[in-house]
Amino acid sequence: MFIIDVNDCKETIAGDNSILREIFSPLKDNIDVGYSLAFARVKPGEITRKHKLKTSSEVYVILRGKGIMHIDDETAEVKEGHIIYIPPGATQRIKNTGNEDLVFLCIVDPPWRKEDEEILE
Repeated sequence: MFIIDVNDCKETIAGDNSILREIFSPLKDNIDVGYSLAFARVKPGEITRKHKLKTSSEVYVILRGKGIMHIDDETAEVKEGHIIYIPPGATQRIKNTGNEDLVFLCIVDPPWRKEDEEILE
C-alpha cells in the first residue's frame, strides 16, 4: 500500500514559479504507474511563467480557487472542480484571479522530467 501525506512532501518553487510539492513519480519512487503527480499552488494575482512540456501531456485538477488558463492561443476561466488537459508541446500558463491560493493537482504522462520542460520567458 502506498499512502503519502502531501504535507510531508517538500515544497519547492518550480521552473514556472508555481509553489510545488511532488507527490510521487515512478522515476524516483517504487510505484508502478506511468505518470507523475504533484500538488501546486499559485498565490493571488500571480501568473506562472510560460512553459511547455516537450513530450508529456498534463492534466490540471483545480481543487480550490479560480483563475485564467492559457494554452497556446486559447484562454478560459477555470475554477474548483475543473479539469484541464494540456497536450504535449503546448505553451501554457495559469493566472490566479481570486483572493485565495489557486490549488491544483498536476498529472504528467509520461512522468515529469526536468529535461522535458522548457521555460519560455
